[in-house]
Amino acid sequence: MKVYVWGTGCGAGDLIDRGLDPSEISAFLDGEGRGGSFLGRPVIGPEALQGADFDLVLVASRQAEAIAAKAEELGLPREKLLFLKNNWTLKDRNLSYEAAARVLPRELLEELRRPELPMREPLWLEQSPLTARDLENDCVRLRSLEAICRRLSGVPGDAAELGVYRGGFARCINALLPERQLWLFDSFSGFDEEEVRHQAAGLVEAHRLTDGEKVLSLLPHPERAVIRKGFFPETAAGLEKLRFALVSLDADLEASTLEGLRWFWPRLSPGGALLLHDWANPRLPGVARALERYEAELGKALPGVPLCDVCGTLVLTKPRDLDL
Repeated sequence: MKVYVWGTGCGAGDLIDRGLDPSEISAFLDGEGRGGSFLGRPVIGPEALQGADFDLVLVASRQAEAIAAKAEELGLPREKLLFLKNNWTLKDRNLSYEAAARVLPRELLEELRRPELPMREPLWLEQSPLTARDLENDCVRLRSLEAICRRLSGVPGDAAELGVYRGGFARCINALLPERQLWLFDSFSGFDEEEVRHQAAGLVEAHRLTDGEKVLSLLPHPERAVIRKGFFPETAAGLEKLRFALVSLDADLEASTLEGLRWFWPRLSPGGALLLHDWANPRLPGVARALERYEAELGKALPGVPLCDVCGTLVLTKPRDLDL
């Protein structure tokens, strides 16, 4: 069997962590020409499949429309492409599941075929700096971010993200809060080796393929952003007097999340918001444990509102008239 996975990010990593054996993958496809390897398998350009014989391509990237167009340009048989980010436009992109049924375990294929629920545009929305591409990955999370940012008028402080990955969420923060300084904290080389010793291999590998300079190139207002490369909280040295109106805490793991809460929550301005990503994610239970540990240290629960987004964000808010 010749099976390829289109994508070298968290979507591909998640597919492996859900049971697809990397040894059964001929190669990973990457349209940006990264080359190298991913989970021990080669990374090649999609052009390599033009005219080639293969059994299945699993499209694990959220850039489904662009990939569909590229596949058509290369003459790849559409029935041999299985789009995992499916049904966003109320239409099943997958022409046939027969090729996938011959290759994938039945339980995995049934999970991948489960339809996504469509999202209507919010009634309050008129003009937005967010693009359709921004919203493809997690509409609820991004529209909630937009609503929160509209509430920050009069709240002093900068914006920050701990756990930048490839910059998609940072791009949206920068677009929605162009007047605020944006501090971006990430190693841009993956997780701390000690902290991820028992984590799933796909998650770990996907986060190694990051680049701070590329993140800056995505931002609409890069002059307002500052990269702090390295491991947190060492990278926050010298910034102790800063205050923040918005913080995205997306560190994935327990120890890093706990350090982020300890550092950012005391510096969050009254009226500000801290978005704790993956709080309800069953694959990353350390995030919720970190919040429990921090609340135990404080001796009180922090006020928060859960979002019904893909990975279960918890929005922690600091009331304007309450000192926490």
